[in-house]
Amino acid sequence: MNIILRKPMREDYFAIASWVPDEIACLRWAGPRVTFPFSVTDLPTLLEIPADISASYCLANGDDNVYGFGQYWVLNPGAVHLGRIIVSPHVRGQGIGAELCKRLISTALDHTGARVVTLRVYQDNFVALQLYKRMGFMEVTEESKDDVLFMQKDANGS
Repeated sequence: MNIILRKPMREDYFAIASWVPDEIACLRWAGPRVTFPFSVTDLPTLLEIPADISASYCLANGDDNVYGFGQYWVLNPGAVHLGRIIVSPHVRGQGIGAELCKRLISTALDHTGARVVTLRVYQDNFVALQLYKRMGFMEVTEESKDDVLFMQKDANGS
């Protein structure tokens, strides 16, 4: 499969929206600023990040099939945060999530010069949690909550 990391196109948001089946999935993926149901045409605006440096990307087969989506943003100097990572249900379990994260991290580090990469993951999202651990992310206990872990890794450990 020849896949690339690229900026999302308008058509991609129709696929991404189809991966979010209900209110709970929407909250867990996009957070409280995006309410379900949402308008696909409004999704690019709803997903905008209020940060000086932020970007959205899709993992896709050229301009055709989109397999995953993720964002990064800088809220603290020296650290880039990954969020809203989602993979098409049709390709889960095929390494797409790992590929998306690797490429998103590489792009985020290149564009921001960050030394640390952070993210949040629900503790019961076992597949994502195991992926992030395999990639070298460690829990930051003092930043974690009962249901959501805050994780980080050093950029040189990528």
